[in-house]
Amino acid sequence: IKFSPYSNQVYSADLGTDRFNIFYLNNNELFYTNQEYIKLTPGAGPRHFAFHPDRETIFIINELNSTITCINKHGDSWEEFQTISTLPPGFKGTSYSADIHISNDGRFLYASNRGDNSIAIFVIESTKKRLLFVGTISTEGDWPRNFTISPDGKFMLVANQNSGNITVFKVDP
Repeated sequence: IKFSPYSNQVYSADLGTDRFNIFYLNNNELFYTNQEYIKLTPGAGPRHFAFHPDRETIFIINELNSTITCINKHGDSWEEFQTISTLPPGFKGTSYSADIHISNDGRFLYASNRGDNSIAIFVIESTKKRLLFVGTISTEGDWPRNFTISPDGKFMLVANQNSGNITVFKVDP
């Protein structure tokens, strides 16, 4: 669950119901908005999400089917406009997506894959905010649980749960 950095709305990704819930905060109480949720693909398993700096786009990572669902704001409602895999073409193993982050400048999106043990890299199209798959990079460890981008955007630190290591990457702007 996260507060919107841009409004009085609050959002939650519900893996069990495959819903992305939309609330607003009023006098310290949560209420559903007119659009209570977005129903995602059955079995997708929404886990985390990231707000684009344009204030009109949210990217939701789906743990169970290793995809990202992209939604845009249209008036008072949100609509899905793209779902894209976080895995490299031809991947045949078992993998679960975990974490998602956007570069400070809003140009790139990154997602972790547990099983493929990679970070997926996407370019965010400047006008329509569609994701363009660039590729994946090995996390040099097993089961990348979470990762973060340094405040200056120059480094990414990836925590690999099963191998007990943190890998540091230099980010190419």
